[in-house]
Amino acid sequence: MDVRALRERRKRRLRFSLRQKSGGRLRLSVFRSQKQIYAQIIDDMRGVTLCAASTLEKALREKLRTGADREAAAAVGALIAERARALGIEKVVFDRGAYLYHGRVKALADAARAGGLGV
Repeated sequence: MDVRALRERRKRRLRFSLRQKSGGRLRLSVFRSQKQIYAQIIDDMRGVTLCAASTLEKALREKLRTGADREAAAAVGALIAERARALGIEKVVFDRGAYLYHGRVKALADAARAGGLGV
């Protein structure tokens, strides 16, 4: 199997597990590319994205050196937590996708927790 197929299997396996254990909670989904990192809170019951944050936003771009390091991921995590709290969202399920829980993904989750979001 190629790398893409393995990554897709890992992502599907994780999402299935999240659906089983989430109890209807909202999902904090993370996508990271080589140059940026994105996070969004999704209501799977309605199929709607409630809020999102990324390193492409002008306010973050001006402050950050690059969009592809732990510092940028922590900034996105803090921003998504702030926006979620403004909407009254307190608890979410963390969806790391096919990524391992370390580095930028872990920094984003830790910053979201520090921002008051129950991840």
